[in-house]
Amino acid sequence: MSTNEVGLRRFADRWPFRRKLNVLVGVPLAVVAVLLAYLFTDQVGQARDAAAAARLVRDSAQVAELANRVNAEHQQAILLSVRFEATESGARPGLTAYRKAQTAVDQQVETVRDTFSDRLPDTEAQALKEINGLSSLRATIEQGYLPADNIDPAYTNAAKAVIDGLGLDRNPFLAATFTGNLLDSLLRADAAHSAFETSVFSARTGDSNALIEFIAAVGNYELYTHQAERFARFASDAQVDELSGIEHNTAQAEIIRHYAELQIDPSGLQASSPAEIRAAFTEALDSYPDYRAQSQTRLKITSSLIGQIADRADNASNDAWWNAAWLLGLALLGFALWLALSVAVRRSVVRPVHALTGAAQEVAEVAGRELARVADDDTEDDGPPLLRDIPVTARDEIGDLAEAFNHVQTTAAALLERQVLSRRNTAEMFGNVGRRVSNLTTRQLALIDAVERGETDPALLERLYSIDHIAVRLRRNADSLMLLAGIRETVLDAGPTTLTTVVRAALGQIEGFQRVGLDAHTDVMVEPDIIGDLTLMVAELLENAVSFSPAASPVEVTLHTGDDGGASIVIADHGLGMSAERLAEENARLIRRERLDLVPTKVLGLFVVGTLARRWSIGITLTRTPGGGVTAEVAIPSSLLLSMSAVAAVPATPAVEAAPGPRPSAAAALGDAAPLPRRVPKREAAGTEDDKPMIPEPRSEDASDDAQASRPLRRRVRGATLRTTVGETTGETARPAAPPADAESVRSALEEFEAAVEQANRDSASGPDPKTSQDQNHLPEGAEQ
Repeated sequence: MSTNEVGLRRFADRWPFRRKLNVLVGVPLAVVAVLLAYLFTDQVGQARDAAAAARLVRDSAQVAELANRVNAEHQQAILLSVRFEATESGARPGLTAYRKAQTAVDQQVETVRDTFSDRLPDTEAQALKEINGLSSLRATIEQGYLPADNIDPAYTNAAKAVIDGLGLDRNPFLAATFTGNLLDSLLRADAAHSAFETSVFSARTGDSNALIEFIAAVGNYELYTHQAERFARFASDAQVDELSGIEHNTAQAEIIRHYAELQIDPSGLQASSPAEIRAAFTEALDSYPDYRAQSQTRLKITSSLIGQIADRADNASNDAWWNAAWLLGLALLGFALWLALSVAVRRSVVRPVHALTGAAQEVAEVAGRELARVADDDTEDDGPPLLRDIPVTARDEIGDLAEAFNHVQTTAAALLERQVLSRRNTAEMFGNVGRRVSNLTTRQLALIDAVERGETDPALLERLYSIDHIAVRLRRNADSLMLLAGIRETVLDAGPTTLTTVVRAALGQIEGFQRVGLDAHTDVMVEPDIIGDLTLMVAELLENAVSFSPAASPVEVTLHTGDDGGASIVIADHGLGMSAERLAEENARLIRRERLDLVPTKVLGLFVVGTLARRWSIGITLTRTPGGGVTAEVAIPSSLLLSMSAVAAVPATPAVEAAPGPRPSAAAALGDAAPLPRRVPKREAAGTEDDKPMIPEPRSEDASDDAQASRPLRRRVRGATLRTTVGETTGETARPAAPPADAESVRSALEEFEAAVEQANRDSASGPDPKTSQDQNHLPEGAEQ
């Protein structure tokens, strides 16, 4: 392919589809319009030319009249010259007839000028000037005898010049219909026959030039015969018969007889004496009426034929105008039909394409929403993607394209639905694994508690504490696994607790909690609904901080209240940290909805944190710690917190009965060097009945009295799928309930709930103080003291 073709193709590829169709339809339409305009213009030109030709033909009748009058003057000039020769000495013939003929010629010259006006050809104007120039010859003829051979050329040339001046045989306007040749041959035949008549009359006068006149008569008759034959080639049979009337009449018969007599003895035509000339002239003059009659007959026939030729030219002009009108009408009709057909075809192409494009865009939008709903969202989805078929409005290639698109869309929807089903099955599988691990760890912790209650060896207790701590961490991992699988668990009987207790519970679920330093500047209470998820969120952030920082470096946790009534947890480590690009990526991941199977991450804990943060509208921000490391700030909104009542400012301080033997040391301190929380057996926990309970106060000013009452702390129940807020007040912010889980999840939750109740009953029957056991069980894992 050449460079020009490539450039043209690229140029055309940039055009919109409609413009291409406009060019494809408009260019041929414009070409046809130009051609039709050209044809119409040509036809109009032909009509105008035919009209001009018809007018010229009608005007040429005046030229024929002028030629006839010139021949009449020619005859009078011959008669006058013969009279001068035949008259005896001293006598002068009369000039009246000759001057009358001159006047007739001069008047006809002016008539020709007036008839043609500004359309008079230059050659015709010159011929008229030559006729006006006959005045000197006229004066000479009036003075005395002038031989005929001096008279004939002037008048013959003058008559011939007025016919030649029209240029009929060379007129392009008359060439198409042969009108020019037809009229030219008629005028020349008339002039030749007129000259023939004059020559015969002059040869019979006995003039000294009679023989010359006879020879001229022979030549003029042959010229007439030639022009008559030429006329017959272009004229109709009726016109040819009418022209032959010049030869078939009484006067012409007499002239032909005279011409035949002249042919018997041409040598005796010239008279030898004036007396003979007078006798011959008298005889010729006696027959002059026949020549006058023949002239009138010939002029009448010529005028009639000129009228017919003019009518023929008018008909040609009218035909040309009609042809122009029909051509214009047909052109407009064809143009309109073509334009309508082009518009219809264009619409038949553009509308389906436009509809296909619009439907495709709509399908793309719907598909995008469906993909976001079933593929990129972390909410549960039970329905297949709702993709609408593109309407097929044509039965051509575009219709085939729409059907193929619908087929592709159907196939893609089926694949997407299969992927959603596969992902749901995978999530259910991981959720079941998480439930099993959680149940196993719960049973394991119960067994560890039972062993701890009967063991007094400090070394063995220390090992049991380590195993207990590992089991708690394992249960946290199971919680994270169920969260990633889309399973949400809440508790049914939990009560509010302090934010410090939640952080302690989170510390009890990680390894290396000894490196964490806690600095609390608030005693704000956390709503029961969020305790479990907030504990898991803080535990994941602490796990990351401890795991990605050196073993000898501390991790600082700071709690304080914000100006807007909310609370914040700041966790800062001093490790290598993240690059600015990685920080921006992880911060974005904490905000936007993602699925782990679509956008995997190496920091799984942050994915769990982001999921929980979006669930409770908690703000999470990762920044760089001065000197190296990462600082995570958790902004808890005021709608998730409760303030303390004024009558219960002193919190309950449960007595902690230390188990015999050594305990895990803590490198971090809270307040006055208090050890970090750890999980101990239930039999070691104790409480006093004299302690005043902590009563949470709603953040709303118009809280009811019922809301001031104490609420029981929550108990962890595996498998719960419904959110429940115990003791909600009118001042609390209402939040929409979570969507119901499926039947399998509810069934599993009930089974796990029953197992937990049975385990609680066994623990209660084993002997520890029920009140102490209940208080310790309701705290988050790892927060017992």
